Amino acid sequence: MLTLKNKKLKLIIFLLFGFGYFNGISGLQISDFWKSQIAFIPLQIAALIYVTYLRSNQHVNSPSTER
Repeated sequence: MLTLKNKKLKLIIFLLFGFGYFNGISGLQISDFWKSQIAFIPLQIAALIYVTYLRSNQHVNSPSTER
């Protein structure tokens, strides 16, 4: 049960961060093109971290090919 509460707490924190981030982006006085580009930066960073983690995790867990 504690894990479920911990997951909900993390979800709420990320949700509030997302609301604040997009609220801040929408308040900027720049063109809509740049707003959309800036809005996707956190998603791109998260994808980069995820792919890097998967690649490093596969490298560690793969069997050795050396003889």
